[in-house]
Amino acid sequence: MIILGVILLVLGWLTGLSILYTIGAIVLIVGLVFLVMGSVGRPMFGRRYWF
Repeated sequence: MIILGVILLVLGWLTGLSILYTIGAIVLIVGLVFLVMGSVGRPMFGRRYWF
């Protein structure tokens, strides 16, 4: 999700489409939150591990 967010941010910046920039920022923030929650060992959505 983090990589997808960065790609969308760059595409939105290069093309000037604000919707891509906004979606990219949201996806990037959600990916970072998941990364932090996973590294702390906190279960997400009732599951500790995602396989």
